[in-house]
Amino acid sequence: MASLLEMKEIFRNADAVCFDVDSTVIKEEGIDELAKFCGVGDAVAEMTRRAMGGTVTFKAALTARLGLIRPSYEQVQKLISDNPPQLTPGIRELVSRLHQRKVQVFLVSGGFQSIVEHVASQLNIPTANVFANRLKFYFNGEYAGFDETQPTAESGGKGKVIAHLKEQFHFKKVVMIGDGATDMCSESGGKGKDCFIGFGGNVIRKQVKEKAKWYITHFDELLKELEER
Repeated sequence: MASLLEMKEIFRNADAVCFDVDSTVIKEEGIDELAKFCGVGDAVAEMTRRAMGGTVTFKAALTARLGLIRPSYEQVQKLISDNPPQLTPGIRELVSRLHQRKVQVFLVSGGFQSIVEHVASQLNIPTANVFANRLKFYFNGEYAGFDETQPTAESGGKGKVIAHLKEQFHFKKVVMIGDGATDMCSESGGKGKDCFIGFGGNVIRKQVKEKAKWYITHFDELLKELEER
């Protein structure tokens, strides 16, 4: 297991940085905002808390939450236009700095493609660098489920995305930054991420705070690491 100093070195020399989106890159949990918008906020927020704590499988939690919300295509679009996701302070500057250093930036999210693509556009991240869950709709716009073949629909799916990126682009050092249990699995120098940075700037997940060797509460801490080199 890498020490904190080694992890900081990996971050400073990373080929790619992958960010979780909900409660990391943006202040909110997208699925909770969608639930509130559709009138089932409290029930779904409780399911999200359980999913983030790692006590149920991600796919089971996603299926149950979406089964309650049943969002239409129109509702999703109206949410994005009426209540656009709020970027976390410091993320714009951090992504911009990483881009200046020719580091590839990816958004790897258990949230929804349409919302995450909107966030990506705010940060000048190409849509090809977005990995998220896709909602499905019938021709009349009613909810028809979600694409269960996406790796991000599974527990451990973010690790699969990172393994795919390493294989495709031959990245040597990949960093994952996020707030939840789905973002945190053991660091490995093989196919998975090489460094995990826990983020508690919007919400603190007890399990992540206790287990992450490197835990930050503001993106300025990472900007400083880059400036020191």
